[in-house]
Amino acid sequence: MYSGNKEIGQDLTPEQQKLVIELRRRKQELLLEIQQIKDELCEVVQEMESHDSENKHSTKEKQMSIGRKKFNMDPKKGIEYLYENHLLKIDAQDVAQFLYKGEGLNKTAIGDYLGEKKPFNEQVLKAFVELHDFTNLILVQALRQFLWSFRLPGEAQKIDRMMECFAQRY
Repeated sequence: MYSGNKEIGQDLTPEQQKLVIELRRRKQELLLEIQQIKDELCEVVQEMESHDSENKHSTKEKQMSIGRKKFNMDPKKGIEYLYENHLLKIDAQDVAQFLYKGEGLNKTAIGDYLGEKKPFNEQVLKAFVELHDFTNLILVQALRQFLWSFRLPGEAQKIDRMMECFAQRY
């Protein structure tokens, strides 16, 4: 018996040929279902990756917030915490940028950190001053802009270092 399908063996009974046709149809249905499941899995994986990256982002934000609080209590420990959590590079420019933005930072703590005599702090101070643009400003305006970004520490030697650095830049 010829059923119009050359692939189905002619040595099969009509009932067996119907069964083969039914199996092939079911195979196609299953392949479609498998493809749909694969597509759904891909969507779920993408959602999970998106969720993970959001968690990482929120974790970084939490760590940054903790770092700011630590900085406000003890600037040295705050900067160390930010290094350890890879939120800041051990680089004077990066630290200066962080202090210059000053988001959530205590201006007195910024001043204390910048006024330290340690070589790295002096590099940060220099980089911090470089971030200010004093172009076309008279001395008083430039000084106001500079002093607006932090509070001068109480120690005369720290103030002297900071004013010296400002004067070189201006």
